[in-house]
Amino acid sequence: MRYTRLFYFLLLCGIFLSPVISMAQVIPPPVETSNTPGDSLIDVTILGTRHLTILKVNDSTTLQILAGDVKLKQATTLFTCDSCVINGNTKTFEAWGNVHINDADTANIYSSHLRYLINKKIAYLDGGVKLTDGKGTLTTPDLEYDMTTDLGIYKHGGKVINKKTVLTSQEGYYYAGLRDVYFKKNVELKDPAYYIKTDSLLYNTQSQTTRFIAMTFIKDSSGRTIETKEGYYNLATGKAEFGQRPIIRDGKTTIIANRIAFDDSAGTSQAVGNVIIIDSVQGTTILAGEVFRDNKNDRILATRKPLMIVKQDQDSIYITADTLFSARLTDLQNGKDSILKDTVKGTKVVNVNNKDSTNRYFEAYRNVRIFSDSLQSVCDSVFYSFKDSTFRLYQNPILWAKESQVTGDTILLFTKNKKADLVKVFENSFLVNRIDPGVYNQVKSTRMDAYFKEGSMDSVRAAGFAECIYYLQDEDSAYTGVNESKCDIIDIYFGEQALQKVVFRSSVTGTIWPIKQKDPSEMRLPNFRWLEDRRPKTKFDLF
Repeated sequence: MRYTRLFYFLLLCGIFLSPVISMAQVIPPPVETSNTPGDSLIDVTILGTRHLTILKVNDSTTLQILAGDVKLKQATTLFTCDSCVINGNTKTFEAWGNVHINDADTANIYSSHLRYLINKKIAYLDGGVKLTDGKGTLTTPDLEYDMTTDLGIYKHGGKVINKKTVLTSQEGYYYAGLRDVYFKKNVELKDPAYYIKTDSLLYNTQSQTTRFIAMTFIKDSSGRTIETKEGYYNLATGKAEFGQRPIIRDGKTTIIANRIAFDDSAGTSQAVGNVIIIDSVQGTTILAGEVFRDNKNDRILATRKPLMIVKQDQDSIYITADTLFSARLTDLQNGKDSILKDTVKGTKVVNVNNKDSTNRYFEAYRNVRIFSDSLQSVCDSVFYSFKDSTFRLYQNPILWAKESQVTGDTILLFTKNKKADLVKVFENSFLVNRIDPGVYNQVKSTRMDAYFKEGSMDSVRAAGFAECIYYLQDEDSAYTGVNESKCDIIDIYFGEQALQKVVFRSSVTGTIWPIKQKDPSEMRLPNFRWLEDRRPKTKFDLF
């Protein structure tokens, strides 16, 4: 302020008392500001001004007072302003009105007032400060700018505008040469496609890449939200990567993983490391080491020990395999994947659309294991449709229900309200019901239908070359005999998970053996197998 008052006083004195100097454009020698005269990297050269007054304040201080179209230069930096006072003793100058700094074409800075340290090449600007690097524009009340490092610092609020993107923060560090801005405190990014809020953020105005180094909240125009502690997001390309267990909520789906990368332009994403994907509409959760998503086509591929949980009130279903895949049924029908035909009727699945919550299926490949409290199964592959709530088990499937085991070439498990309702077994159907260790009721046929009640096996119909071995018991459960018979159709009824009654529906041939005449270890139908060692005992066996 002292220089300001002195400047205007001396300016008047110069105009009225020094007409020869002030009325002609004068370009004096460079202002030497170092111990080495003529150092072009430090000296400030006056390129032009309308009025110049030189005032010697004392033996050590001489001021140069410039007014009107002032132009100065230091190395490759140009300064223009309305008026200026240069102090050769303190090696500073102060400028007012329409201040403009062109720093070697790296950055252009504008303000109404400037104080400049000539030797250190540091500028202190205030009054409507604006800095632009040709890509983005920073506005702030005051700014410190280092010409040597091309670093601008503001600490009283600032805004960067880059095309349609607006970034605001309380503090900021603008690296003009690198076109990087480090934002701190109350950082907000607003873009037509994205909103970001955090405490610390790095942003490059040229590449439009945002880097996250603190807890960050992101929301895009589709409503998807992202919570992350580290990573980057390129607003121009839509490519991003997040680390340290980010959480993404995308409509009905929540994704958590050690690292998540996605490409919005391609509509794809990849999650790696302890991945959790929760679908609240389908009531499913996927756990895996790695998951790929095709967001445009709503497809998911899970690998590295994937596990799917189908949520139920009391008895959730757990499914694991080498690979899990899920997509829309309509895409399957339209040929984007394989063509699925209903195993029983031989017709395509119909009456679904993209917005229908049941318009989904999942497939599991290789080493499939399924567990629920009431049912367990293993097979090579499985297909499940949310439209008909049916599990299709292929290649050596085995199904266990309490003390009963069902095998066949193909097994269809129909569920109702997410509980077992009907099981259809095709070709080489075999039911084994364990009574005691080494003692088994057995039914063998071409086709077999097992009906469930409240999730427990209630009855079974075996059709086509049916054979059976079952043990007769008295009221005290003591064994009295063994029935070994053949029939076209056999109905088996269960009570409290134990075989209670067998009914032969057509002509039957067979023998009832006294229990003392038959060793249970010898009573086996052809191809008998009891595969308890392959049975998942708890859900933790699947992890």
